Amino acid sequence: MSHVAQLVFLADPALADAAQDWLRQLACQYSVSKHTQIAYRHEIRVFLVFLTQHQGRLVNFSDLTALEPRDIRAYLAQRREEGLGNRSLLRALAAQRNFLRYLEKRNLARSDAYGAIQAPKRQKALPKALSIAAARDLVDVDYWDDQTVPAWILARDSAVLALLYGAGLRISEALSLSREEAPIGGIDRLRITGKGGRQRVLPVIEPVRRAIENYIEICPYNLKGGALFVGARGGPLSPRVIQYVVARLRGALGLPDSATPHALRHSFATHLLGRGGDLRTIQELLGHASLSTTQIYTSVDSQRLLEAFHSAHPRGD
Repeated sequence: MSHVAQLVFLADPALADAAQDWLRQLACQYSVSKHTQIAYRHEIRVFLVFLTQHQGRLVNFSDLTALEPRDIRAYLAQRREEGLGNRSLLRALAAQRNFLRYLEKRNLARSDAYGAIQAPKRQKALPKALSIAAARDLVDVDYWDDQTVPAWILARDSAVLALLYGAGLRISEALSLSREEAPIGGIDRLRITGKGGRQRVLPVIEPVRRAIENYIEICPYNLKGGALFVGARGGPLSPRVIQYVVARLRGALGLPDSATPHALRHSFATHLLGRGGDLRTIQELLGHASLSTTQIYTSVDSQRLLEAFHSAHPRGD
């Protein structure tokens, strides 16, 4: 860590030395990535520059202990004026709290003011759903043109993707199904154990059942007593295989990079909402513990409607 010693912190020498020691400790903690070390180092340097300007002199341990919530809010306001978003402001606060905790453990300063600071809300990225046509193309084996892949593997991949889009499963949930749980024949429901051990019962539409039946019929391996979906050698099917399949299909079908296996689950929810499905029902189908998690799809659907308006309305541009 010779490069750490060359860093200069605008602060009282004792505080600057403590900041150097803090950085060395971060570097020794394997749980702290190199990227986080660099980010935290930058944030503390910027913070100390702000405090020096704010106080009109080099700050020391006593100044950090005497910080009031309004001082921290002033700092956050300045950074926001510089163009920082909520994610960056959260990182800045995390760096400051980490540094102050380090000083507290050594009885050098306290961080009482941070208890009164309400952290900026993390902005959730909106899930990117596919169009109905793109989702259908992605799960319909008739659109696939690959003579180098055995028919049973094509059928397997189609069945997995059909479950993601037709039942809203996570890829881990689809690949954890056993042969005995397969919704085939007269079985039109599926019991899934999702995140947190939460169970839900899902209706399975006929096209999904047909895809699974077709795969089971031509699969060369005996699936009884084991996993429903298996790899080329009969072992457990890895999620990476399905991710690779979708990436290959994405290029073949001219779909955007956002077309991923998980995007099919997003598409399931978004298309249901667009067809009049209510949030409570969609929450149950997705296995969300909280309705607030499901409500993000209202933003997705609103965004889709706005995009359609701007692209189609004569005065939309």
